[in-house]
Amino acid sequence: MAEMESQDVGEPMSLGEGTKSSVRPADRHGLLKHSREFLDFFWDIAKPEQETRLEATEKLLEYLRTRPVGSEMKYALKRLITGLGVGRETARPCYSLALAQLLQSFEDIPLCSILQQIQEKHDLQKVKKAMMRPALFANLFGVLALFQSGRLVKDSEALMKSVKLLQALAQHYNHLQEQPQKALVDILSEVPEATLQEVLPKVLKADLNSVLGSPEHLELFLLAQQKVPTKLEKLMGSVNLFSDENIPRLVTVLKMAATSVKKERKLPAVALDLLRLALQEDKFPRFWKEVVEQGLLKKQFWPASYLCFRLLGAALPLLSKEQLQLVMRGDVIRHYGEHMVTAKFPNQFKFAPEMNEYVGTFLEGCRDDPERQLAVVVAFTSVTNQGLPVVPTFWRVVRSLSASALKGYVAWLRDMFLQPDLDSLVDFSTSNQKKAQDASLHGPERAVYRLRKWIILRMVSIVDSLHLEKEEALIEEVARFCFFHSFFEKKKPTSQIPETEQQFSFPMEGRAREVVSNAFFSLLQTLSTQFRQAPEQTQDRQPWTYRLVQFADMLLNHSRNVAPLAPFTTQQRQAWDRMLQTLKELEARSSEAKATAFQHLLLLVGIHLFKSPTESCDLLGDIQTCIKKGLGEKTRRTRSKATNPQEPPWVEVLVEILLALLAQPSHLIRQVARSVFSHICSHLTPRALQLILDVLNPEQSQDEDDNVVVTDDSEKQLEDEEDKTSDSEDNKNSESEEESNEEESDEEDRDGDVDPGFREQLMAVLQAGKALGGVDNEDDEEEVGDEAMMALDQNLASLFAEQKLRIQARRDEKNKIQKEKALRRDFQIRVLDLIEVLVTKQPENPLVLELLEPLLNIIRRSMRTSSTKQEQDLLHKTARIFTHHLCRSRHYCHDVGNCVETLYTQVERLVQQASHQADSSISLYYFNASLYLLRVLKGNTADSSICKTQKKEKAGTDTSTKPKGPKVAQATSCLDLSLVTPVYSSALSSFLTKRNSPLTIPMFLSLFSRHPVLCKSLLPVVVQHVTGQVRPRHQAQACLLLQKTLPIRELRLCFEDPEWEQLVGQILAKVTENLRALGEAQTKSEHLKERSSLELLNALFRIINHEVSRGLKKEVTRQEGPVSAKKLTVDLTCIRSVLQSQQPNLQQRVQQGEHSTGSSRLYDLYWQAMKILGVQRPKSEKKDAKEVPSATQNPISMKRKKKGFLPETKKRKKRKSEGTTQEENAKPTSISGDQPPSTGKKRKKRMKAKVAAQAQVNGTPAARSLAIKSPDPEPPAANPSTPAKTPKLQKKNRKLSQVNGDTFVSPTEPAGEKQHQKELPKKGVSGKSPHSALPQKKARLSLASKSPSLLQTGAKKKKAQMRKERKS
Repeated sequence: MAEMESQDVGEPMSLGEGTKSSVRPADRHGLLKHSREFLDFFWDIAKPEQETRLEATEKLLEYLRTRPVGSEMKYALKRLITGLGVGRETARPCYSLALAQLLQSFEDIPLCSILQQIQEKHDLQKVKKAMMRPALFANLFGVLALFQSGRLVKDSEALMKSVKLLQALAQHYNHLQEQPQKALVDILSEVPEATLQEVLPKVLKADLNSVLGSPEHLELFLLAQQKVPTKLEKLMGSVNLFSDENIPRLVTVLKMAATSVKKERKLPAVALDLLRLALQEDKFPRFWKEVVEQGLLKKQFWPASYLCFRLLGAALPLLSKEQLQLVMRGDVIRHYGEHMVTAKFPNQFKFAPEMNEYVGTFLEGCRDDPERQLAVVVAFTSVTNQGLPVVPTFWRVVRSLSASALKGYVAWLRDMFLQPDLDSLVDFSTSNQKKAQDASLHGPERAVYRLRKWIILRMVSIVDSLHLEKEEALIEEVARFCFFHSFFEKKKPTSQIPETEQQFSFPMEGRAREVVSNAFFSLLQTLSTQFRQAPEQTQDRQPWTYRLVQFADMLLNHSRNVAPLAPFTTQQRQAWDRMLQTLKELEARSSEAKATAFQHLLLLVGIHLFKSPTESCDLLGDIQTCIKKGLGEKTRRTRSKATNPQEPPWVEVLVEILLALLAQPSHLIRQVARSVFSHICSHLTPRALQLILDVLNPEQSQDEDDNVVVTDDSEKQLEDEEDKTSDSEDNKNSESEEESNEEESDEEDRDGDVDPGFREQLMAVLQAGKALGGVDNEDDEEEVGDEAMMALDQNLASLFAEQKLRIQARRDEKNKIQKEKALRRDFQIRVLDLIEVLVTKQPENPLVLELLEPLLNIIRRSMRTSSTKQEQDLLHKTARIFTHHLCRSRHYCHDVGNCVETLYTQVERLVQQASHQADSSISLYYFNASLYLLRVLKGNTADSSICKTQKKEKAGTDTSTKPKGPKVAQATSCLDLSLVTPVYSSALSSFLTKRNSPLTIPMFLSLFSRHPVLCKSLLPVVVQHVTGQVRPRHQAQACLLLQKTLPIRELRLCFEDPEWEQLVGQILAKVTENLRALGEAQTKSEHLKERSSLELLNALFRIINHEVSRGLKKEVTRQEGPVSAKKLTVDLTCIRSVLQSQQPNLQQRVQQGEHSTGSSRLYDLYWQAMKILGVQRPKSEKKDAKEVPSATQNPISMKRKKKGFLPETKKRKKRKSEGTTQEENAKPTSISGDQPPSTGKKRKKRMKAKVAAQAQVNGTPAARSLAIKSPDPEPPAANPSTPAKTPKLQKKNRKLSQVNGDTFVSPTEPAGEKQHQKELPKKGVSGKSPHSALPQKKARLSLASKSPSLLQTGAKKKKAQMRKERKS
C-alpha cells in the first residue's frame, strides 16, 4: 500500500488526457501543497474498521463537491481505480464501494470512460502472470462499482461492455470461481425488460445442458423465465424443468449450490427461484417429493440437508394450508427433528436458531390469518421423539401468536393432554434408540407420559411468557386445569365444573400427576411474584392464590362430582374451614401490610394442604394462633415473655413455622417467608433469634439432628432426568461406555488399599483352592485341576461380589453424606434471608448485636472450606450481610441497656480472635466487628445521673478551652477508654512484635480515624517500636503507621500545643536514630526500614510546615490587642548533620546500581528531605560534563570537531562573548560580589512559579528550605534607602555556589535581617563543604509573634514585606 501511494504521488495527475508537461508539475505541486488531508482519505478508505471507511468516504465526497473540476477529481478517480487491484484482499471492496459512491454523487462522469480506465490500468493482456489475480479482481470490482452506483442499468453502452467483460472474467474460474456469473445475474435482475431481451441471447446459450450445468446458468434461466418468458421461449423453445429426465440434474445443481454457500450458511437464490417456479406451474408436490425429499435429502450430505431446512423455512409464507400439511408431515421435518435431538454437543452446528427466525418471521407476517399460524405451531409441536416434542417448552416464537391462535393452541394442548393422539404425531426414533432391545422404551405408555409432561410444562410456560398481559380467562383456565388434575379426580360430570366433563383416553399415572403438581406450584410462583397487589391481583382485587383457594373449596363441597386424590380427615377439614374463616377476617383488615403478609402465608400453607396434608394441618393451626396474637398486639416488644410459662410466645412459633417452610426448595415459599418475617421482626425475642442461629451454627447443625428436616425434590424428579437422558441416547451410548470404563478404572484406583478383612478372606479362599487342587499328586494334576479351578472361581466370584457390594455401599453412604451437606448449605443460604431482613429492617434492635459472632463463625468456617459452589455462595452472602448491612449501616443500636459490660468483654474477645487468626482476610472481619461495637458504645449515652453531674461540671468550667470538647463527649458516652485502651494496645504491640501477625496497618488506620481519642492513647506504643530491639520490618511498619496517622485532623484536635510539640520531637528523635545507619542496609527489611524512615521524616516536615503556616495565618488575621505567642520549636540541627554524613554512602550505592529501584527511590526521598533543610540536590555528572566544557580544550581542537556548517541566519546569537563565558565558568559563583552570570533569569522565574503552583496542588508547602534561624531575638532593621538591600536584589543574590561538586543553597532569611544576608554568602564562598557554609548555632523553627514564617512561599514573604513597609 505504501509503495502504491508513493507511485501514485510520483505519477502525473493526468488520466490519459493530453496535458502539457509544463502544467503537470504545477498541478502536482499545488495538490501536495494544500491537500495533505485529502491524501489521507485514501488511506482511511482501505482500513479494516467500517466506521473509519465510511467516514473517510463521506469526507472525500464532501471535499470533491467543493472542487468538482480539477486535479483532485482526476487524482481521486485514478487512486480509486488503482486501489481496486491492491494486494490486500480486504482493501479491494473498500475502494470499490468508494468508487461507486463517487460515481453516484457525480453523475456527469461517464461510465464508459471509467470502465475504459479500469481496463487500461488492469489490462489482462499486458499484465504479468504474478499480477494476474489482482488484475482479475480489479476488473470484477470495477464492474460491481459501476453497478452499485445505480447508473449502469440506465447506460446501455456501459452495460453491454460490462456484460462482455464479465463473460471474459468467467473464463478464469480458478481465480474468480462463480463470482462473475453471480454479478451478471445480479445486474440483469435490475435491468428493464427491453434491455434484458436485447442482452439475453448474448449471455444465455440455447442449450438446456448448459442451463443445467451450473447454479448460475440455471439462475439466469429462471430470471429470464420470470421477466421475459416470451423471449426465452423463442430462444430455447418450451422447457419443462420438472420432467423425469431433468429432476436428477436439478438435484445435482442444487447440491452444487448448497456446497457453494456452505460457509455463508444461507439459502441459495436458485433454490428459492425453483420453489417459486414450481408454485407458479402447480408442480410443488412433485418438486417437494422428488427433488427435495427423494433427491437432496437422500444424499446423506449435511449441506444439502441444511438447504432443505432453509427451503422449508423460506417456503412457509408462500404455501397454502394444504401445502403446509404436505410439507410439515414429510421427511424433511422428520429429519429436522432428528437433527435437533442429535445436535447436542457444543461444537456441533445447530439449525434450531435459524429455523426459529424463519417461523417467527412467518408468524409476524400473518397475524391476520390465525388458522395458518395455528397450523404451523401445531405442526412443529407434533414433531416428537418417542412422544417428546423436539421444540423446547419455552419456545419463544409463540409470543407472536394472535389472541385467537393462542387460545386455539392452548385448547389443542389440553385436548392432546387428555386424549393423546399418537397417530397424528410425526414421531421418530434415532438409530441408537432403534438398536435398543428394551421393549419398555417403545411402548405407548412411555410416549404418552413424555408427551403429557411436555404439554403441562408448555402450558405453564405460555402463562409465564404472557406477563399477565393477555386475557385473564386463559390464565385462569390453565391454573384451574393444573390444580384439578394435580389433586382431584372426577366422579360425575357437571356443568358447574368444566374440568369434570373432560375424558382421559389413557389413564393418568401417579408420576404424571406429580409432574402436574410441580408445574402448578411453578405457575403459582409466577402468579404471586413478590406479592405485589398490582400485577398479581385480578380485576376483582383478589389475589390469584385466593381465587384458587375458593376453587378448591368449591371442589371439596362437590363431593358427588369430584373427589380428592388424598381425602381430608376430619381434623384436616376443620383446619381448612378455620383457614377460610381467618381469611375473611384478614380480608377485612387488608389495608394493613402485616395482615396482607399473613394472608399470603395462610393461603400458601392452605394450598400445600393438598400436597402434604399432615404437615400443613399442624402448621395451619399454629399460624392462625400466631396471626390472632400478632394482630392483637399494639406495642413493640423485643424481649417479651409469654404470659403462660409453658406456652412459647407466638413469635417463636411463627419463626419455627418459617424455618420449616424454608426447608422446602421453593422460591415462592422463600419469598413468602421473607415478606412475613419483615413484619414480625420487630416482635422478635432472643429465643426466636436463637432458633435461627441454631440453624446457622455449623457445629451444632452437623453434630445434632435438626428439628427441621431439609427436603429435596431431586428424588421425585429422578424419572424426569431419566427421560431427559433417554432423549439423546444415540449420542450418549458411546459416552456411557467410556464413562463406565473410567469409573471402573477409578474404582480400581480408589480400592487399591484393600481392607484387611477382605485380604484375609481372599487368602483363605486361595489356600483352600490350592489344597483342593492336590498339588502333591502330579499325576492327577490335569484331571483334578479343573474341578479345583471351578470351585475356586465360584468362591472368588462370590467373594468379589460381596466386596463390590460393600464398595458400592460405602460410595452410596459417601454420596448421601455429600448430598445432606449440600442440602444443609442450601437451607442455611435460605435462612440467611431472615438475618438480612432483620439487619435491614431493624438495625437499632439490640438483638442485632448477637449476630456478630455467629456470622463471623460462618465466614471463618466457609473461608477454610470454600471448595464447592454452595460454600462460596454461603460465604459471599454472609460477608455481604455482615459488611454492607451491619457494619456499614447508618443506623445502629442506641439502647444497650445493662449489656455494656458484656459489650466490653465481647470487644476484647473479638480483638483477641482477630490477633489469633491465620489469615488476614478473616482477621479483618473480626476487627471490623470490634469497631462496630466501639461505634455502638460511643453512640450510647451513660446513666442520667452521670450525665447531670457532667452537665454541672461543664457549666462551671471554661468552655473556651480547646481540648475539653472530646473529653466531654467521651464522658457522656458509654465508651470507657480505660477498658478499651489495654485491649487495642495489646493488639498493637502484638502487631509490631509478632513475626506473622494477621493484623494489618489499614485495620489500625480505620481505628485511629474513627476514634482519635483512643489513637492518642495508642500513639506511644507505636513511637516506642520505631527504634529499639525490634525487627527492621516492624520498625518500618511503625514508621508507616505514624506517617499515615499524624496527618489526621481529628487527632490534632485531641492534643494541646505543648503535647503535640513533645510528640513531634519524640518521633523526630526516633527517626534520627534510625537514620544514623542510612545507606548500610543489607536485607530487604532493612531497605524497607530506611525508606519508611525517610518517608516519615518528610511527613514530619510537612506537618511542621503546616503548623507554622497555620500559626502565621492566625497572627496576620488578628488586628486588635496583643496576642499570646504559641511556639512550636523543633531542633533540626541533629537530623541535618546525620543526613549530610550519610550522603556519600547513598551516592555510592546509587552509582554501584545495588537495588536500583529501591536505591533510587531512597535517594529521591533523601534529597527531598535535604531540600527542605536548605541543601539543594547536585546535578548529575553527565549533565555537568555536557554543560561545563573542559578548561583544557583550546579553540583549535573545538574547530576540528565541527562538521558541516550552518548559514548565518540559522546561528543563534550569543549574548556575551566567548571569553567572558569561559572565564565566568571557570570561577565559583560569588553571591556577595557582583551580579552573577546570566543563566536564564526568565526561565528560572517560570520554573519557580510552576513549582510553587504544583506544590499548592499537591498539598505540600511551596517553600524550598527550612530556614536556619539565629537565636538573636531582634535582628537589626533593614535600611529601605539602600538599593542593594531591596527584596528584588536580595532575591537575585540568592544563587547557587558549586563547591567540590556539592551544591549549597543559602538559607532563606527574613527581609529585615541584612546582617546575616551579608555574612552567609561569604561563608559559602570560603568554605570547603556545604556544612561549613551553614551557621554553627542551633537551628530552630519558631512560630512566635511578630516573626514571619520561615517556611513561607515567596509570595507570602513579599506580602509581609510590603505590609511592614506600609506601616513604617
